[in-house]
Amino acid sequence: MLTEAEREHLFLVGIGHPPKAHSSVQEGISERLQRFLDAMPMIPATVATSTWDIVGWNRAAQLALTDYPALPPDQRNILRLMFLDPATRAAQNDWETVARFLVATFRAETARMGENPRSAGLVAEISSKSTDFKRMWRANDVHTAGEGSKTIFHAVVGEITFEFSSFAIDGRPDLKLMTYNPAERSDLEKMDRLSHSG
Repeated sequence: MLTEAEREHLFLVGIGHPPKAHSSVQEGISERLQRFLDAMPMIPATVATSTWDIVGWNRAAQLALTDYPALPPDQRNILRLMFLDPATRAAQNDWETVARFLVATFRAETARMGENPRSAGLVAEISSKSTDFKRMWRANDVHTAGEGSKTIFHAVVGEITFEFSSFAIDGRPDLKLMTYNPAERSDLEKMDRLSHSG
């Protein structure tokens, strides 16, 4: 019966730490959040669930990262794309490092949100199809998304480097916002070319 804010406050007052986050049954993102994403025409941005399902994106992300509308909703998963899609794998500057980081952040998110059928199903599915994922999952590494740099190879404009940052979405502990800011002027120019080509 409590709102998410009331529940967190009760835990903080009662036992001194916030409760374990849990997934919301609400799907997708609000129109207000979508307008925020759309206000960044040169900065790819996505909204993902704790199991790395992409539920929101802007046009810049669609052009530079993945054509999310072209995928069935259940295929818009970063883990699945990274390990099972050859084009996504080939686009990474250092696939091994990116994949390890992704698995470690997924493990941390799973621990934070608690085991659920979606995360367990993803681990089982991808483990059965990718020996690389199985190996990395067994390593038990844990990491938070935070921020860093990411370089991809784009079929139209070549190499693009982004500085990425991860943000919590207040009131939606099941979601996180990821932004990919072009790192240099040359990267911004490539994003500009993409925005006028698509």
